Amino acid sequence: MQYNYAATCLFGLEGMVGGELDALGIQRTKTIDGRVYFKGSPANAARVNINSRFAERVYLIMGSFEARSFDELFEGTKKLPWADVIGRDDAFPVSGHSIKSALMSIPDCQSIVKKAIVEKLRLSYAIERFPETGTLYRIEFFILNDTADIMIDLSGSPLHKRGYRSEGGGVAPLRETLAAAIASISRPRENVVTWDPFCGSGTIAIEAAMMMTNTAPGLRRSFAAQSFPLFPEKIWLDAGDEAMSKITDTGFTAYASDIDPAMVKLARENARRAGMTDHIRIFERDALKIESEGIRGTIVCNPPYGERLWTADEAKELYRGMGKTFSKLGRWQMYILTSCPDFERCFGRRADKVRPMNNGTIKCGLYMYYKNDDKSARPRSKA
Repeated sequence: MQYNYAATCLFGLEGMVGGELDALGIQRTKTIDGRVYFKGSPANAARVNINSRFAERVYLIMGSFEARSFDELFEGTKKLPWADVIGRDDAFPVSGHSIKSALMSIPDCQSIVKKAIVEKLRLSYAIERFPETGTLYRIEFFILNDTADIMIDLSGSPLHKRGYRSEGGGVAPLRETLAAAIASISRPRENVVTWDPFCGSGTIAIEAAMMMTNTAPGLRRSFAAQSFPLFPEKIWLDAGDEAMSKITDTGFTAYASDIDPAMVKLARENARRAGMTDHIRIFERDALKIESEGIRGTIVCNPPYGERLWTADEAKELYRGMGKTFSKLGRWQMYILTSCPDFERCFGRRADKVRPMNNGTIKCGLYMYYKNDDKSARPRSKA
């Protein structure tokens, strides 16, 4: 049976999520900021959860309808086939968001949606009280321009939690989905080393290696929907087997270096958990002392911004040093993520292209340098 779904993502990654759906042979139906809608069987929803590098969560859409008033929200939610999914003992907490809509009170919307579901289930099961001790179904509403999507979270923990990175590992770590996006944009290749000289917990190098070996990011974790009767165990086993069969060997190598020995140790542990140690060389090195070592390479990094760790002045001084050091790397390409609006001036070169990206709540730019030469005055192409 076919159902409607939504895959949420960081702003700016919608095209990448759409490309993943296309590659899986799954039908896209709509794209808006931060989410891509698609249609398919429960098996396809399992495949997206396991294979997506760029999505944050996958939701089953129970229904969509206009909700300009609390009455419309209540009646629209009540009409949905809740008993087809939620059992008489199951738990169903409600959360959500409302954007550019008449219904802006999140607590009131939560209460209305919860009440409507309870009312429908009372009619279906002929009981008054629900123990909510069984399977957990997280219900989420998303109201945009007075249209409500009522959904069930299929992922559980966000998909950026691959399972290889220890909780709390590293200071201000880069989200795995964003690291995967940056790695993808840098176009990793077998004959070109991808080098992150500010590796921290090693996320960029690990995501690049997983991409090049075609290792699905969800193979080492579980998902909320694995406990849902609508999504039986077999579809997850089949999706996992399919993903495992696509893993390939590669001569690709990534370098992950950091000035902090504790971060180097952490990156090694994470690479081991991800199964990527054969494709990543991890070592201690000051980023301002790196050399090309006579090889072809691409710098892909997320240096300190002066937002969470360093001061803004310290970050700018670092960028000046990076500009001097990286200019000696020959024709290496560079992809540098930062929120500093003065990055190019500090770095000493205009980027060939700047792509806006969000690192959590921090608005950043991915500064892309395709040719490491001295033509700093040439016009920059627009992202």
